Amino acid sequence: MEKYKIQRFRFIFSLLLMPFICVMAYAGEPDPWLLTVENPDADNYYGISVANGQMGILSSPEPLKTGKLVLGGVYDVSGRARINQFMPALKMLDIDMRINGRAVNRRSVKDFTQTLDMRHACFKGSFTMTGRANVEYSYMALRNLPYNCMMTITVTPLEDVMLEVSNILTAGPIWKDPEENFTSVKDGDRTYYIAYTTAKSPVKGIVMGASSVMLPDTSYALPLISHKLGDYGVHSQAFSISLKKHRPYTLHVVGTLMSDVNTKNIVSNEVMRQAFYVAVEGAERLRKKHLDEWDELWKSDIIIDGDAQSQQDIHSMLYHLYSFVRAGSGLSTSPMGLSGDGYSGHVFWDTETWIYPPLLLLHPELAHEMLEYRFNRLDGARQKAYTHGYKGAMFPWESAASGNEEIQYGNLYGHYEVHIGADIALAAWQYYLVTRDTEWLRTRGYPLLEATADFYVSRVERDDKGSYILKNVIGADERNKNLHGGKTVDNNAYTIGAVKANLHNAVLAARKLGLVPHPGWSEVEQKLSFEHFDNGLIREHSTYNGEDTKQADVVLLAYPLNFLKSKEDVSRNLEYYLRTVPRKKTPAMSKAIYSILYSQTGDRDKAWQYFEESYLPNLNPPFRVIAEFDGGTNPYFITGAGGTLQAVMMGFCGLRIDEKGISQLTPQLPRHWKSVTLTGIGPQHKTIKINQ
Repeated sequence: MEKYKIQRFRFIFSLLLMPFICVMAYAGEPDPWLLTVENPDADNYYGISVANGQMGILSSPEPLKTGKLVLGGVYDVSGRARINQFMPALKMLDIDMRINGRAVNRRSVKDFTQTLDMRHACFKGSFTMTGRANVEYSYMALRNLPYNCMMTITVTPLEDVMLEVSNILTAGPIWKDPEENFTSVKDGDRTYYIAYTTAKSPVKGIVMGASSVMLPDTSYALPLISHKLGDYGVHSQAFSISLKKHRPYTLHVVGTLMSDVNTKNIVSNEVMRQAFYVAVEGAERLRKKHLDEWDELWKSDIIIDGDAQSQQDIHSMLYHLYSFVRAGSGLSTSPMGLSGDGYSGHVFWDTETWIYPPLLLLHPELAHEMLEYRFNRLDGARQKAYTHGYKGAMFPWESAASGNEEIQYGNLYGHYEVHIGADIALAAWQYYLVTRDTEWLRTRGYPLLEATADFYVSRVERDDKGSYILKNVIGADERNKNLHGGKTVDNNAYTIGAVKANLHNAVLAARKLGLVPHPGWSEVEQKLSFEHFDNGLIREHSTYNGEDTKQADVVLLAYPLNFLKSKEDVSRNLEYYLRTVPRKKTPAMSKAIYSILYSQTGDRDKAWQYFEESYLPNLNPPFRVIAEFDGGTNPYFITGAGGTLQAVMMGFCGLRIDEKGISQLTPQLPRHWKSVTLTGIGPQHKTIKINQ
């Protein structure tokens, strides 16, 4: 216990130092909507995303530059890993600038500040070229247009200056056969200059295109825009203009990013059309529509009174949740969303179990897309079941574009993590419970529940007592080992619980629709049982005897599966399995589950402890971006954010998704929080306020 107190002190002390280590520019309490950094350290910099559910743009420590770009749903095969994975996309927003001949870069500027405005989904920067000019810039992935983005730059001269601006388009070295083009299009008395690039992905030959249009300040004489070819896959459009002292100059650059996965048209033609469209729309109309869309999204919010830092952090989690999913896209999200190519952009159980539940309560129309993604890949899951000798649908552990198994070559265990289908089925049933959309249940939800239930009926085996067992599975705790040291075990507790819930809900769904449940569903549910120790605790699997575990498994039977109901059963199993989890590198979402269960059992102090531990040790500078575990360097981990949001909504606030739709246990707010207000909850957009 003394060792734990020392660790706890060090943890708290490191948190107290974090604002200074990260050079966060706070004046008093943290702003609920703004993450601001002064003079960012390029050697200790983890970029933060602006995204619109289709396109993600990572920030850069260099002024007027962007980091990696990601185009959702576009995968190519990695030669080494032999899997489909996200690729770094073409870039079209980067700016090179000279003021009176001096290049703008991190070394030449002063008072360099970067800010993420979460309320408006806009990344901003500002700096001074001493004695020459003040410069402000911002960019956004336009929420109103899935394939478009915009950068705005305002230069305020401190003396008469010559401004030189180049907009750089880049296809990275992985792209084959890049073609750089530049053209002009007249619209009345206006001429728009369009630079665009197309290139092919290295293996599949997917064509990606990027375009940009510079919209100069019309309060000055319009400059002549020229085109220049650079190194492999690089070209630019540029102009120069004389600026008068104290007379600001504003430039907008609108960009487009598409591929032949996104359009049936010729990509080069489509990115030109999109470029012309957004140019004619104009910066102000684009900005207004973008802000209007985010106003709608933020009608569903979590408002904390009494803890400014938690409020800022929760807004960051919600901001990323909303940024990585888009209505109408048919796309789901990977554990890293659109923040980069972490986890290859694959879709795991993370989506349905961790990211989906808070999104279902806050924005059902966004949660809908995650299930649409699964439904559209149901045929692939049926084929996988057939290939393995089973009926129904066997969903892949890692999914990309096709819905086939995408686990890395050399890792042969994905076929055993069979709880993924039941996780999807639970999400489908929860969608119906919240929305009561019977037509959706008939056409989308029930096919998912039915096909997964049929798979599990064919997957179980009878034992010599007439009961059913699940052999050779890997549960939520992927550190399971059998007696031979292998990873597959029999009768994993979480897998059994998820399967029983799938079978039970499939029966309920059939009856809701006036259909006859399939033979065997109820029988298998009733005769598939958890294993127990002699003291009554649930055994994680058939040969488990107290070994270390990687993450929450048995305790998931209390939440979200609701098999452990009494306070005593929840507490005993929770305390036992907590002792088996290492304190370092524990996945963030496990800590969130512990927080929820301590709230459920009425221990608000431990609920708060694990809420903090679910994300604070995992933050990376300078924007407090979340990694998967403490010391992790692969942010942004939206899975962890989803877990922490559940710790607030389902833990502190006590919300549950059940047969009533949305119900509520006794809230257990942290002692120093005065209140929590949840707005826009469910299809009726309810407001729920919990006071201390």
